[in-house]
Amino acid sequence: MLISGVCNTILNKYQDMQCVDNCQDPDPAKRRYFEQPVWQTLNMFVGETFVWVVYLFQKWQQRRRRNQGITDSSAAALIQPVDSSSSGESSVVDYSGKDHRVSSLPPLKGVKSLLFWIPTACDLTATTLMNVGLILTSASVYQMLRGAVVIFTGIFSYLFLHRRLRPFEWFSLVCVVLGVAVVGLSSVLFPQTRPGVGPDMAAEVDWHSFIGVVLVLGAQIFTATQFVVEEKILARYKVTPLKAVGLEGSFGMISVLSALPILHVLFRDQSVHFDMVQGFHDFFDHPSVWQIGICISLSIAFFNWFGLTITDTISATARSTIDTSRTLFIWMVSIYLGWETFSWIQVWGFVIMVAGTFYFNGVMRWPFASDTEEFEGETRPLLSSSPE
Repeated sequence: MLISGVCNTILNKYQDMQCVDNCQDPDPAKRRYFEQPVWQTLNMFVGETFVWVVYLFQKWQQRRRRNQGITDSSAAALIQPVDSSSSGESSVVDYSGKDHRVSSLPPLKGVKSLLFWIPTACDLTATTLMNVGLILTSASVYQMLRGAVVIFTGIFSYLFLHRRLRPFEWFSLVCVVLGVAVVGLSSVLFPQTRPGVGPDMAAEVDWHSFIGVVLVLGAQIFTATQFVVEEKILARYKVTPLKAVGLEGSFGMISVLSALPILHVLFRDQSVHFDMVQGFHDFFDHPSVWQIGICISLSIAFFNWFGLTITDTISATARSTIDTSRTLFIWMVSIYLGWETFSWIQVWGFVIMVAGTFYFNGVMRWPFASDTEEFEGETRPLLSSSPE
């Protein structure tokens, strides 16, 4: 999950930097770069939809093993005598690897599969907002601001999953808020230059950086909702993470394809971001763009598969914690590639934010929490579903 997540953010930023029009002009400000957040969202859902291939292959393998097992059992019954002392009850061995609670849940199938359209809608909205924010700010700031998902995840777990947050957990959220504020401030005070924006446009860069910060932070509300709803569904129904990713990918692709013509008619005159025809040519007429898009599809498919596996086996907050930890690697790669400059303000903001996140999840020990509270925090998932 960590590696695929780092690759996804870096590749999305690299795709934004690809020139798609007037690329021979010596003035970078007159060039046009790939800035199609809706198409990037569609690209993500296409990658998730391809997961169905792996899912169907695994189902075929399971069916094949099951049929092979029946054949072997029939052959063994012909040559082995029947034990008269047996009670006649067949024993069933569960090779699924899941605990009794999960194996006893009803399977998610039929109309109930549409439940995944709810987290899909949240994912669609959050991803589009973050893609716009990524255009307006640097990759590391973008990723650091995504750490705010812990804030909303914790609050939503309190409101909707009926999880009691202890005093030190509320204090942790305050630390995360403070760290996010410092990172956001660094993006506004020291904005990173973007392709096509000259040094004489400093005021516009500052304003764009502020808008980017607001969009990325706002998107975390929808991401946290997605995590909590997914955990709620996984707590009530038996569904493999691979199938869940496939469902979200299919629903997301249908939603985006349905929305593209509407956005094209309503907003194409206001922004090139919603011009469906222009976005199609920007994507498919430039090999570097669609080749990066293929890599993005693969990375996001693996990232969501691993993420939902963690949500299913541990908790939604464990997933958000790992998602936060990849920020360090994105920051180092961005500096190495020369996409941004080193900033101590970002460092301190990131340290405060990560410390709050780790305290919140029990990774770091609290100096003022009781042993009972620490033990409870280490043995139960943060977003445990409410018993109903």
